[in-house]
Amino acid sequence: MNALAIDVRGLTKCYGERTVVDHVDLQLSGGRICGFLGPNGSGKTTTMRMLCGLLTPDAGEGSCLGFDIRREAAQIKRQVGYMTQRFGLYEDLSIRENLDFVARLFELPARRDAVDRALEQLGLTGRADQLAGALSGGWKQRLALAASLIHAPQLLLLDEPTAGVDPKARRDFWDQIHQLAAQGITVLVSTHYMDEAERCHELAYVAWGKLLARGTTSRIVEDAHLQVWRVPGLHDAAQIDLLRRAPGVLSAAAFGQAVHVAGHDAALLLRALDALPPALRAAAEPVGASLEDVFISLIAGVAA
Repeated sequence: MNALAIDVRGLTKCYGERTVVDHVDLQLSGGRICGFLGPNGSGKTTTMRMLCGLLTPDAGEGSCLGFDIRREAAQIKRQVGYMTQRFGLYEDLSIRENLDFVARLFELPARRDAVDRALEQLGLTGRADQLAGALSGGWKQRLALAASLIHAPQLLLLDEPTAGVDPKARRDFWDQIHQLAAQGITVLVSTHYMDEAERCHELAYVAWGKLLARGTTSRIVEDAHLQVWRVPGLHDAAQIDLLRRAPGVLSAAAFGQAVHVAGHDAALLLRALDALPPALRAAAEPVGASLEDVFISLIAGVAA
């Protein structure tokens, strides 16, 4: 097993009386891709900022790349690539000028060579003189990733990097991420897309600052012990709301033209389904739980 690139325990951050990150433990081996999932406001960005040395935790301890997150934040910053949720480079500079600026910040030797390598690595050479503000979402994403990689970090923290880009750009981006992991770079990436989550080696799911699930996709689904029934043709909002409030039902959520009803107690779940109109009840069928079923039910369970 590769050495741990991230090894933190009890990570906590508060703003006033609000606890944004609540005693989170996270370990991630070198060369692994970990999907960081959770609803908006769950503490993902705050956690990433503590890991890369931009925020000091109020409680907790641990290390990133072998450096103490409290005492050696400056060393961590030089070894980590952090891609923020929003495009953070200068739109009135060209791609090359932006990369040269970042290379200056890291005081890289042979700066021109470092910029040329970054341009080539992300397929940006042909657009090097184009202004960043004129780029599409997918090309801005490539530029931001190139800037995150220019100093050859061993750990990448990517905060919703594919939000707002087209499906092809998302696929190309993930191909690049897997190539980086194959080179030994560790990646922690937050995402809301379930198809992206399933491309990760392992997952961590947080809600309201708490770590609710951790492991591979198959392990998380298996450990949830979730019973799921699919009810096609159920569109009536009042009936769906009745299902959600029925004893034993953790979630009732639309999936395409059907509703997935999930819970842990099979008998209570069947009793809730029996309250449906006969035609809908007859069409209901048990299905295997998906990752999305599990996450929706996790949120519902904590909220309850």
